Amino acid sequence: MEIKDSYDVVVAGGGLAGLTAANRLARAGHSVLLVEQHSQIGGLATYFRRRSHIFDVALHGFPVGMKKSFRKYWGKAFADQVVQVKSIRFDNPQYRLESTFDTADFSTKLTGHFGVDARTVEAFFAAIAAMNYYDSQTETTREFFNRFFPGRTDVWRFLMEPITYANGSTLDEPAISYGIVFGNFMSEGVYTFSGGTDLMLKMMTEELARNGVELETCARAERIVCEGHRVRGIVINGKEIGCRAVVFNGSLPRLVNELVGPDEFAADYLNGLKEVRLSTSSCQVYIGIKEGEKLPFIGDLLFTSTWPEFDSNALLDRHVTSRTYSVYYPEIRPGTNKYSVVASMNARFGDWAAMDKETYRATKAAMIEDTLDALSVHIPNIRQIADYTEAATPCTFRRYTGHMDGATFGTKFEGLPYSMDIHKQVAGLFHAGSVGIIMSGWLGAANYGVIVANEVDRHLSTSNEQ
Repeated sequence: MEIKDSYDVVVAGGGLAGLTAANRLARAGHSVLLVEQHSQIGGLATYFRRRSHIFDVALHGFPVGMKKSFRKYWGKAFADQVVQVKSIRFDNPQYRLESTFDTADFSTKLTGHFGVDARTVEAFFAAIAAMNYYDSQTETTREFFNRFFPGRTDVWRFLMEPITYANGSTLDEPAISYGIVFGNFMSEGVYTFSGGTDLMLKMMTEELARNGVELETCARAERIVCEGHRVRGIVINGKEIGCRAVVFNGSLPRLVNELVGPDEFAADYLNGLKEVRLSTSSCQVYIGIKEGEKLPFIGDLLFTSTWPEFDSNALLDRHVTSRTYSVYYPEIRPGTNKYSVVASMNARFGDWAAMDKETYRATKAAMIEDTLDALSVHIPNIRQIADYTEAATPCTFRRYTGHMDGATFGTKFEGLPYSMDIHKQVAGLFHAGSVGIIMSGWLGAANYGVIVANEVDRHLSTSNEQ
């Protein structure tokens, strides 16, 4: 398909936020071009094929709210694919537990295994339920935990560690940002997409086409053309495309400083954006299991660590002590007999970026070997039954997403107003990337795409009247 000379809106970046925004805008009757620099869509919610294996990238657990969002913004067929994760297991020096990751089960664990008074547990969950984005953001998660569970680092770990793996949050960030995400999971547990990310993205591609979205992969957004602090167009692979709005689904600092340029922004906006911290990145190890071999059931998600207590800095250390395993059984992709495991580790970009090629390759290989050693505690014959391994680092994520420093969770919480208000700086310019820990993950990204699409629709409707 040849890209036309102009559209109402161009969505640059095919992550879940960009995909959902494009679908929403096309349904509203706007002409939409969606471009993705990679060879396939999905952003960090994607997959890749190696030999006979399909590997989902990243952890793929989301709250039950995703079912509602799928139904409303993509259709019933998507919602019907959402299934609950059966078992989430924890194995660390402080406890070994299995959970369904919902309020009832967590309450039972807190009062039973951890011996916390039931009234305290009830008060904690009541405080979580009452949290609102517009509340005070001065209390940190550490202070919040100390209100209910003073000095109980085992309880803190139980409550915090899965959320940190999901979005890079720490104990010293706003409690409100932790509480909203945690509360979403606590409603009814953790869910996933039956059929895998490959099926989801195939269905999304078909739905986008039905709604009239023109989709181009291997299409890199190089520059956003502005005139008088208003979007006029966007340069894609060297060609300028006219449009009245651009939705950028990617790195916020890159959007401002590289694609648009600081001259289009007010000094106070730029100064504030300089203070916005990028979130951390990730490493992953992908393990494919031989045809005919089977994995024992070790849980759908397995959080493991040899570190004495919860420590966000230890989680980031290149000398890995903590991993989360996403285990893919044939039930995840019905009709197949394939097993695979994806190990995820939080990481720092700087630990990898400074390596020369030889050191980088050797360190990746060592990470794979260390992961197999760690997994052998739970699957003793893993080396015998695995026939393919691969690894991703923060450099990998930077390469495929364009995120500055390979930031898999976008910016920290303070970046949210700079993302949401960017259209007030440049008319027709919108951002829908991962910002803060509220807009991270599948549910946050998809819902943010809808929020931004509604703003774009309002902008396009207003400009039509002028």
